[in-house]
Amino acid sequence: MHLLLMGPPGAGKGTQAARLVEKFLVPHISTGDIFRLAVREGTPLGLQAKKYIEAGQLVPDMVVIGVVRERLALSDCQKGFILDGFPRTEQQAKALDEMLAENQKSIDRVINIAVPEEELVRRIAGRRVCRNCGATYHVDFSFSTPGKCPKCGGELYQRDDDREEIVRKRLGAYFAWTVPLIAYYRRQGKFAEVDGMASMDEVFAAIIGKLGSCRE
Repeated sequence: MHLLLMGPPGAGKGTQAARLVEKFLVPHISTGDIFRLAVREGTPLGLQAKKYIEAGQLVPDMVVIGVVRERLALSDCQKGFILDGFPRTEQQAKALDEMLAENQKSIDRVINIAVPEEELVRRIAGRRVCRNCGATYHVDFSFSTPGKCPKCGGELYQRDDDREEIVRKRLGAYFAWTVPLIAYYRRQGKFAEVDGMASMDEVFAAIIGKLGSCRE
């Protein structure tokens, strides 16, 4: 199974990816994972990517595509993978199709977890993190002591990139680059969407239902 999992920040991709990994025994590969591995192993492309990342610049498409190629060539991906965070543009999607075709493979299904923007803002901007143990909570959680971690008593704080104005900018950028990508996969007949407002179990069941024959 070669699955591309899409969805904006806060849609629950990580939760669903973990369950899919457990069910299908294939790796979940995010863009962050790919870059960290390439940089840690010191591959030529990883070193190139590191220069851009440390300078706070966008990594060029050709470097991103090369790093992804290196990751997908590893043995754990031979039976399939769950990919998220890549591709981000139609050019990257075409490059992914080409690199998979070289080994007579292709993306089986593209699943998008759809959640309204206002709900995404509520989910992300409401997150609080413990400065001591790193546990994550939401402001809707019932705290025995407001502002304190129920596990260790550490101070809870809001990360800078979880502030509402930053969240809205991130979501705006995501939806801008997603529109042409969705159109690209719709034309291929591989795109499907599930309702991310349902319960975690319902979302998972919907994803399994959309996978169809690629479960084999």
